[in-house]
Amino acid sequence: QVQLVESGGGLVQPGGSLRLSCAASGFTLDDYAIGWFRQAPGKEREVVSCASTSYSSPYYEDFVKGRFTFSRDKSSNTVTLRMNSLKPEDTAVYYCAAVVPPSPYVCYGGANDYDYWGRGTQVTVSS
Repeated sequence: QVQLVESGGGLVQPGGSLRLSCAASGFTLDDYAIGWFRQAPGKEREVVSCASTSYSSPYYEDFVKGRFTFSRDKSSNTVTLRMNSLKPEDTAVYYCAAVVPPSPYVCYGGANDYDYWGRGTQVTVSS
């Protein structure tokens, strides 16, 4: 059974850090392009970061660039999103998503381009 499970969310003060993980079962994450998305209440789901299968530099949206870091752990079949200098506007449910890409250099910024999704993990940034 193909499954993605996010973990690591929680409540953190502004300026704090969290490390989100996305663990896969039923398939090998290294074969998939991965996207991290978030959705705040009343807003559309938006991409935060994505990475191709080629281990080239991940893509980051401007609003997280320099603060968030995407990484893959092949040994544990997991991807992580390290989030530093968190702001209240980062509050959202965070999701990981996966798709087999047409090329090892491709990842996608659109939610509709991904086939597999986790259920999300809540991140709340508040004092």
